[in-house]
Amino acid sequence: MQELVRKTLDEHQQVVTAMAALEDTIVHAGQLCATALAAGNRIYLCGNGGSAADAQHIAAELIGRFVADRRSLPAIALTTDTSALTAIGNDYGYDQVFSRQVAGLCREGDVLIAISTSGNSTNILNAVDTAQALKTKVIGFTGKTGGRLHSACDLSLVVPSDVTARIQEMHIVMGHLLCALIEDELGLDIA
Repeated sequence: MQELVRKTLDEHQQVVTAMAALEDTIVHAGQLCATALAAGNRIYLCGNGGSAADAQHIAAELIGRFVADRRSLPAIALTTDTSALTAIGNDYGYDQVFSRQVAGLCREGDVLIAISTSGNSTNILNAVDTAQALKTKVIGFTGKTGGRLHSACDLSLVVPSDVTARIQEMHIVMGHLLCALIEDELGLDIA
């Protein structure tokens, strides 16, 4: 058991160290989000499974609070409305559960954060295509080779790992970094 814990922690540390290569891109993503919010636009997030949980977590940090009390920021996880998800899934197919919501909600100037560890989830790629058509900026959180998501986004954050668990760990770190950068950029220290 101890060997498994040590191996996992070592693997995690190696990925954290390799993440330094993404610092500039993470800062750019934070600026993109802060600019959108400062202009009165919204941030939307989507993902499947653990990535759905990450989308909800990041949205909650923005609409609630991250560190300090401050005004609420408009962020919506497209993973939470079970009526919309099941209706769209039933009527249009699971591949359209996010793109249909993007089509109805997103506007030019908004930001979509699309999360997929493989970068090849069809419903995520469809949402990105719809967002691009609407001139909504797209930030991709992915891993491994980046998959098709890597080239489909305005800005892509590819975690340098092939291990899904390590990728997901870094996705939430990147989400927290975006929240911190947004608060810093917008000067949102207090409500």
